[in-house]
Amino acid sequence: MAQEWPPDQVRRARTVDGLVNQWLSSLLARGMSQYTIDGYRHDVSVFLATLAPADCERHRGNGPDLVPGETLPVSALSGVTTKELRVWMAQLRIDGVGKASIARALSALKTFYNYAADTHEVKADAVRAARTPRAPKPLPRPLTAADAMLVLESTDLTTDTDWIALRDTAALTVLYGCGLRISEGLSLKGKDAPLGTSLRITGKGGKERQVPVLAQARSAVEAYRAACPFTLEADKALFRGARGGALNPRILRQTMSCVRTMLGLPDDATPHALRHSFATHLMEAGGDLRAIQTLLGHASLSTTQRYTAVDEERLLSAYEKSHPSATGL
Repeated sequence: MAQEWPPDQVRRARTVDGLVNQWLSSLLARGMSQYTIDGYRHDVSVFLATLAPADCERHRGNGPDLVPGETLPVSALSGVTTKELRVWMAQLRIDGVGKASIARALSALKTFYNYAADTHEVKADAVRAARTPRAPKPLPRPLTAADAMLVLESTDLTTDTDWIALRDTAALTVLYGCGLRISEGLSLKGKDAPLGTSLRITGKGGKERQVPVLAQARSAVEAYRAACPFTLEADKALFRGARGGALNPRILRQTMSCVRTMLGLPDDATPHALRHSFATHLMEAGGDLRAIQTLLGHASLSTTQRYTAVDEERLLSAYEKSHPSATGL
């Protein structure tokens, strides 16, 4: 939807360059940071420089000596086509610009065209209809099996309170052993314990799934329950904070942060990385993709298939390190 601009900002610019300056001035007056404005100026200028030479000839007929933008009339903006936009984005890709940066540039251009349409009756349909390139989702970064186990064995180093150490070990073991999101693990109630051989979990969108529970997870939860100083009522949270309320996920993330610092693990070694590790280790062990999708509660198989890419990446890395033709032996 086009943005409405206050009447006092509606001044008639004669050239595209003047319109760009007017637009950026209006953004500055609205409180936008200079850093963002500089980025907008760059992105829109690159687009206009790509289109201006041909448009100058079409609208002014004065040949190649024209300076793009400074002499291009505002009316020329209405002549931009979908094809020209595609050529511009394709050239950005050829120049090595990433999809996220292209998406940002297109967003800047749409903002500019919305302003031009509202203040100078510029036709903006082609720009508004342009589709933003979808940036690929980053691959999950799981821990190795050895590092995951080391994390679970190291939580007692982050606190002097025994029951809290047992709580954190139990919570993280459940996340890793059952492949749960942190919100799912901390939503467990007192009535869910002692854990059985499986758990019924309500995930995103209220979708329920059944997940198996490893013996290690059951043992860790029982050790925590025995040490917990609070009564774990059936309808209250299973995992409790230091004052007896439901455990805040921020506390569990802080514990994981301390552990990864001590162990020298990367910043993406978070509680959610344990869920990634669960899926990846099942994949490496030959687990069925559909079964893993069910265990994770993914609505789409394409989401689960990202773990196939992780497995292939690890396989290629191992090949490059050890295969004779790769090492030059």
